[in-house]
Amino acid sequence: MIQAFEPLSEGMEPGVAEPFPLCLERQLGAEVTESGTQFALWAPSAKAVTLRLFTCGSQQQTGDRLIESVAMQLQDDGAWTAAFDRNLDGVYYDFIVDFADGASFRSADPWARAAGINGRRSMVVDLPRTDPEGWAGDERPHTPLSETMVWEAHVGSFSNNPHGGFPKEHQGKFLAFTDTQTSLDGDGTFPTGIAYLKRLGVTAVQLLPFYDYGSVDESDARQFNWGYDPLNYNVPEGSFSTDPYDGAVRITECKRMIQALHAAGFKVIMDVVYNHMYSADNWFERTVPGYFMRRNEDGTLSNGSGCGDDMATEREMFRRFIVESVTYWAREYHIDGFRFDLMGLIDVTTMNAIRASLDALPGGREIIMYGEPWAAASTTTLAGTDLADKQGLRLLDPRIGHFCDRTRDAIKGHVFYSELKGYVNGDAHTNKPLIELAADAWRAPETNEGNAGQIVQYVSAHDDLTLWDKLSMSMFGADNAVNLQALYEAEPGEQTERVLEANKLAAGIIYTAAGLPFMLSGEEFGKTKHGNDNSFDSGKEVNQIDWVRAARMGNLLDFYRTLIALRRANPDWFSAEHIAVEAPGDTVAYRVHDTAVLINPGHDDAALDARALEQAYADDAHDDLPAAPAGTQSAQPPAWTCVLDSTSAEPARPTLAAVRPDGVFPMPARTLTIWKRTPNTGA
Repeated sequence: MIQAFEPLSEGMEPGVAEPFPLCLERQLGAEVTESGTQFALWAPSAKAVTLRLFTCGSQQQTGDRLIESVAMQLQDDGAWTAAFDRNLDGVYYDFIVDFADGASFRSADPWARAAGINGRRSMVVDLPRTDPEGWAGDERPHTPLSETMVWEAHVGSFSNNPHGGFPKEHQGKFLAFTDTQTSLDGDGTFPTGIAYLKRLGVTAVQLLPFYDYGSVDESDARQFNWGYDPLNYNVPEGSFSTDPYDGAVRITECKRMIQALHAAGFKVIMDVVYNHMYSADNWFERTVPGYFMRRNEDGTLSNGSGCGDDMATEREMFRRFIVESVTYWAREYHIDGFRFDLMGLIDVTTMNAIRASLDALPGGREIIMYGEPWAAASTTTLAGTDLADKQGLRLLDPRIGHFCDRTRDAIKGHVFYSELKGYVNGDAHTNKPLIELAADAWRAPETNEGNAGQIVQYVSAHDDLTLWDKLSMSMFGADNAVNLQALYEAEPGEQTERVLEANKLAAGIIYTAAGLPFMLSGEEFGKTKHGNDNSFDSGKEVNQIDWVRAARMGNLLDFYRTLIALRRANPDWFSAEHIAVEAPGDTVAYRVHDTAVLINPGHDDAALDARALEQAYADDAHDDLPAAPAGTQSAQPPAWTCVLDSTSAEPARPTLAAVRPDGVFPMPARTLTIWKRTPNTGA
């Protein structure tokens, strides 16, 4: 009798590192070869394993029937195997796993690469048959890390707004990314989708989880979730496909999405969640009870993820799984980078092994890796385990990056307290020295977290309040006379103008700072969730990209576009030293080679003597500006020209054209300006 599953509470000692024979070489899962199809499942504590083959991915489907049941054979490495002399591409399967204590569990394949509706049964897949036309010629964009700017989005939210102009059958699907000429309401004026991204200028798209997750019913198009609930790690999510019942369709359409993004010049970064699963009742635990999840000394499940089932990344077989899974997505789907959810729960050895495995792929050293160096709470690991949290950053490969919460909170105030202010929204005095450190990616000896390429600079992401909502609540939320809903909707008025100014300052700091700039999709037009700080299951309407708002917030959008273009044109901003100079009051000024950034978050105008910026490179050791032509007055002071002005109706056409005649930079209230230095030829 197949039993209902309950997580193991006693039996296997939780502190024993490797209680079973390890299977580190054998191909696991279902593999189609020239000679037929082979199955292997690592279940070393099982008494017997039965492989079952089906015609469909669900017993609710018409025509579903059992094709065959096969007793698998136990091997010395703890794997159970079965082989067929025919290609079983498209056949669905699962396992019945029996144990000596009489327990018997049905399980899908933890190592599966394809699955049926809702991932309850696995599917055999001959992967070359899933390749879209031209897939062999698909190439990763060769955008250097110094020009990489990340825009974070959800596959469904990208296109499920009814005004996006996407074909109805593509809304909320992988295939919406293949629609390259969409526009607002299809009228051809304001671009949406891929056309919008190309106009915006970002160079990488980070997508919230798009592996198969368990928190939605794939047969119900009305359901929505961010997807931080892994069910089948190596299978694309079925709700994003046009046919979730056919396990091959989602694979092909996922590849088509990536192919289209590459063709448009965008890197694709995949959000992955190996720290926990959808449920403690998962395929790993059903096949090897007690091994794959972390447990406390009393046998209860460790909960550093806040989801109740921390995965034991430090155990050899789950480490093997994670390394192979990431490498599989990079190799088979041509993924350009990986963002690791709650990386602070993953051990350092596993993270470094992933880096080494990716590096071994053709062009693999260009694949990006970064993650969150924190966890929701403490976790229980095996003795001697170092985690990839802030304390473990020094142990990571220097090409593994991490999100910088210090920059985020210095700019806008603590992320967990909506009323707390940061530099741009009311507490400039406290945060001024932090902004000066953030601009240089915290590379001062006392704050160093690695090289600039390891620091992901951001002020908003899918988690917590959007930047616009945080600014609205922190600046005016305590005022009962202010209608926050009007602020969320950016209705015209003085309060909205103040929020808009603060938003521009925040963006200006992120895009001029050293490190890797990152933003939430829609930040560039003041995305709002009406104060919802955890919208993971709040539905499409709350989470969607509002293309109507994007068109309406043209001035803010143009400011971001100008910033991004400047960043792309000045790749040295990525890693060059950002030298802060003494600036009056709570203003901040820093110089990067021939660029100066001036920020005044206050309500009073200020000014900065140009000599302060010249003295930042007093020895000219870093000054690579061309010398003045022969016969000209090289003794003349260099000229500084404003190339971006946050107060201008057209940011790329600044109101401030040059330094004042008395050699002073103007710093009007609530502004951010960027200046470029050129030699004065005296002509």
